[in-house]
Amino acid sequence: MSTTRITRHLDAPRAKVYRALIDADAIAQWRVPPGMRCAVHAFEAREGGKFRISLTYDAPTEAGKTSAHTDTYHGHFAKLVPDTQVVEVMEFETSDPALRGEMTSTITLTDAGGGTDLVAVHEGVPPGVQPADNELGWQKSLDKLADLVEER
Repeated sequence: MSTTRITRHLDAPRAKVYRALIDADAIAQWRVPPGMRCAVHAFEAREGGKFRISLTYDAPTEAGKTSAHTDTYHGHFAKLVPDTQVVEVMEFETSDPALRGEMTSTITLTDAGGGTDLVAVHEGVPPGVQPADNELGWQKSLDKLADLVEER
């Protein structure tokens, strides 16, 4: 199991960024790297609330963790602090033991430079997921989050 830490400055108020972290429609837009599409099957944005999400590759040559071309994960919201923090516990739906196990994602927001600093810590990343790949996927997703929340 490994841990990754990603930081990003967003030119948007914390409240707007936080809303994008707990809104199913927003999640479907930004929490998916390029070359994939997102389906939100369940999403209860409250402490203890459950979620289930699938990411499917556009290219038929890419292999998924759950099925031929899809990564599906499920979990729950462990902690929600309005405009400040979102803690999720999640797990891939897979038969591959190298990809199993609960991961904890903690996203913390703070005011900075007229916008918001976001720190995302991902703990318990399974050994079948390379830390560099996890980090790159999240960086690309955060690019989409910036497109969604920043006024340009």
